[in-house]
Amino acid sequence: MLSLELVRAALDAQKLERSVFEPNATHASVAMILTRRGGVLEVCFIRRAEREGDPWSGQVAFPGGRASRLDESPAHVAERETREEVGLDINESERIGSLPQRVIERNDLKNNLTLSPIVYYIESKKAEKAIPLQKEEVAHVFWVPISHLFNEDFVTEIEYPMGGQLRNFPGIKHDGEVIWGLTLRVLQSFSEAVGVSMPATC
Repeated sequence: MLSLELVRAALDAQKLERSVFEPNATHASVAMILTRRGGVLEVCFIRRAEREGDPWSGQVAFPGGRASRLDESPAHVAERETREEVGLDINESERIGSLPQRVIERNDLKNNLTLSPIVYYIESKKAEKAIPLQKEEVAHVFWVPISHLFNEDFVTEIEYPMGGQLRNFPGIKHDGEVIWGLTLRVLQSFSEAVGVSMPATC
């Protein structure tokens, strides 16, 4: 379905607005990390630990986090956070593109958050080293075949409290995990970039 070569070409062909970056907690980056095992392209996800004060507590996410004053760019944030969270030392040579920045506006955030998703490709031998290092932040690391994300058989809904009431949100199920919310919206940006429709709408 999707090959690494197609993904590279599609990301290169994007016309993204020049990204804005501020080295502080109003900016965050995530790493969408791809690898290929047994000829199958896979994507790395984490499940965040359940933690009071974390707006995304317990949810499936990409490795990543907020910027610090020492970070030089969105990519540096993604790479530092990935190294700290799951022990993968990703770098510039493994970057294959970026996805559009997103401004996140939520009532439970003190300030709006600008999110930069960066896409990487690493060799399978390196991918095997991904483990939760920050147990207080990351509960689980897992890989999902990219074809799974575009298969309507795995579309589901998740019920989540928001605004004082339970609401239903679309998601993608995989081995007991559900990919939804902000992470699903980033995947939607990826699907638009590579020209393949996702069955789970955001």
